[in-house]
Amino acid sequence: MSFEDGGFTRLRIASRSRRRLLALLGGLLATPHVHGQTNRRAAPGTPYAQVLPGTPLRFPRDEGSHPDFRTEWWYATGWLESARGPLGFQITFFRTRPELKLDNPSAFAPRQILIGHAALSDPAQRMLQHDQRVAREGFSLAGASPDRLEVWVDDWSLKQEGGVLRARIPARDFQFDLTLAATQSPMLQGDKGVSRKGPQPASASHYYSLPHLRTQGTLTRAGRTEILSGTAWLDHEWSSSYLDKDAAGWDWIGINLEDGGALMAFQMRTPQGGKFWAGGAHRAANGEQRVFEPGEVDFTPLRSWRSPRTGTEYPVAWRIRAAGLTIEVTPLMDDQENDTRASTGAIYWEGAVRALRDGAPIGRGYLELTGYWRRLRL
Repeated sequence: MSFEDGGFTRLRIASRSRRRLLALLGGLLATPHVHGQTNRRAAPGTPYAQVLPGTPLRFPRDEGSHPDFRTEWWYATGWLESARGPLGFQITFFRTRPELKLDNPSAFAPRQILIGHAALSDPAQRMLQHDQRVAREGFSLAGASPDRLEVWVDDWSLKQEGGVLRARIPARDFQFDLTLAATQSPMLQGDKGVSRKGPQPASASHYYSLPHLRTQGTLTRAGRTEILSGTAWLDHEWSSSYLDKDAAGWDWIGINLEDGGALMAFQMRTPQGGKFWAGGAHRAANGEQRVFEPGEVDFTPLRSWRSPRTGTEYPVAWRIRAAGLTIEVTPLMDDQENDTRASTGAIYWEGAVRALRDGAPIGRGYLELTGYWRRLRL
């Protein structure tokens, strides 16, 4: 085995894979609950922090991790322009704190689990390309800094570097190396960053968005590297009781409007498919923001697509009313189903969409549809 023939590289990758496997297996043995958690009471000795109205968000501190909460995610989605046309991308990192007695002395105890999802929407491929990672925190395998945005799983990372966010994602079929630069201040969702997801005050998250991120970098596929640019949207949420027991999933959009404004809207659905709760916000190009009440937001499906792999039917085109603003969203392509059973136990639809008003394009963004394959359990 020599350096020249790539043996050292193969050995390093194999060793890293074994370390990841051993650490993850050790964590799974230490606790039986990694996925599939509902709003059960935490195990004795595992108090979770709660979302409290009136708690101010502070930047840049709140861009980092909040390890006392049960669940947290950093969600970057956007459009990139290539020589063959537009592409969509998704880069997501999840952090979850499992139910675990705090006095567990095991070095393998999974006090935090980190999960990464990455996806590429390319109409030429006719289906979503995606990959995923999962590891417990520690052993240099994964982590999330509480002081700044720096989260990683193995060799995947999203972190602050030189005033921008840098995403390095060497996935199975593609590789992203992107910078995302803020052009606007954080958009606080809900009541100054506390976003209700149901009638119970506990069903809430701390939530802010960074719309209109100027995005540049490279995409590598099949040994070919392209230099691309575009616009992205980052969502950051953390909570200990996000999904109400009477909700089965949600529909969500984040749209970068062409006039410089931004629109976020969501609805939580009942198991029967009706609206359980809704919300969102519109920030105009001049910076003025309006937060929507549940009765001001309606999602009306216009067209559905059925997955040939899972048989799941997703409403991929919508008419969305948010107070006085009504838009239609249509997908860049229909097949943007993401199978993440190996990491989160879920299958969902997450894809690039165009926003139209009276048939004219007014923006681009992403649509997320959860709880259609099975009832979602966080």
